[in-house]
Amino acid sequence: MSQAHVKPKAAARILTVEIDGPLAILTMNRPEKRNAMCDALLDAIDAFFARPPEGVRVVILTGKAGHFCSGLDLSEHVTRDAEGTMRHSRNWHRVMDLVQFSGLPVVSAMYGAVIGGGLELAASTHVRIAEPSAIFQLPEGRRGIYVGGGASVRIGRILGSDRMCEMMLTGRKYGAEEGLALGLTHYVVGEGEAMSLARELAQKIAENAQLSNFMMIQAISRISDMSRSDGLFTESLAAAVSQTSADAQEGLRAFLEKRKPEFR
Repeated sequence: MSQAHVKPKAAARILTVEIDGPLAILTMNRPEKRNAMCDALLDAIDAFFARPPEGVRVVILTGKAGHFCSGLDLSEHVTRDAEGTMRHSRNWHRVMDLVQFSGLPVVSAMYGAVIGGGLELAASTHVRIAEPSAIFQLPEGRRGIYVGGGASVRIGRILGSDRMCEMMLTGRKYGAEEGLALGLTHYVVGEGEAMSLARELAQKIAENAQLSNFMMIQAISRISDMSRSDGLFTESLAAAVSQTSADAQEGLRAFLEKRKPEFR
């Protein structure tokens, strides 16, 4: 395994990047802040997904020292006017969209705080794994503010608007098992087991054809935004592109020959 770091150097201290074959393990590294999000950490995540290392096929995202991400670092809060706040929020949206739609599948290994902006970040990833210590919360409403990193869309679609409204009004916390039932996580594992399963699933995903992974990431959530007829037409386009590829031909041959496919 090798170590790579995201530029600039200041950001490298708060986001470590470990390259292990086709996998990149990104670890948010602000343990004294429960890995709270600051502009520098957001910029480091942005920089990685904008220019991922060559050969990386799947990303694992996690946090250091018992927490995933405790949300926006309020101790570094900058007073902004309405326009500045809107632009700051829109930059969060841009980075979260980049995480979701860069084309790289992202697996989250979560424990401890998955709160506020940390939950918004997790919701932009594609496979989520939680340990028993995970706590899911949107406390913004109890702090006199409103979410700004995409929760209204991503988390609202997971929970439904009614449940998300209650969650924000009351500051309600959900544990790992509740999060599984609600869709905030896809897996719940034992203490200390999230990274093991994340690596196992990431390796499995990395063995897929890159084009089919790309199509799943790009098409499925967008189709959910479309009308029924537009969604069906888009599905046909995605099927046409993927099913006429060289990897599709290899997948069919491998199935008929009863062997594991060797995708590009």
